[in-house]
Amino acid sequence: MTATLPFGSSMVASPPPSPAAIGLLRQAEEGLAEAERLADPSRRFATAHLAALRAGAAVLAVRAQPAKPKRGGRSVWQLLTAVAPELAEWAAFFAAGSATRAAAEAGITRLVTDRAADDLVRQVGQFLDVSRSLVGHR
Repeated sequence: MTATLPFGSSMVASPPPSPAAIGLLRQAEEGLAEAERLADPSRRFATAHLAALRAGAAVLAVRAQPAKPKRGGRSVWQLLTAVAPELAEWAAFFAAGSATRAAAEAGITRLVTDRAADDLVRQVGQFLDVSRSLVGHR
């Protein structure tokens, strides 16, 4: 289906996002909202990081093509860089925080300050906005 725009330009309508992608975005939104409510910085960091992971998975749900699994597996962040190169900086940023999230989930709290948790929550909010636009869901 083609829609005509002013001045004679045209665009092709994209298909609606998959239910899986929409579900992942909703989970990311809920996770971010939960992170914003948490007082403990380690839990806030871990919860926000998980929300980013789900937002990245939503982009993968609409962009990735099924392929044979590779040995050793690949993280969401590695896959995201491959299928959405425009998100490479975001992927690198969140990949760098994966070990901190794992430590926070394991109860190691000294690695995350209030400021680091607050900064991550803000950055996840921005990433979620970008992810929504790539998935085609507002």
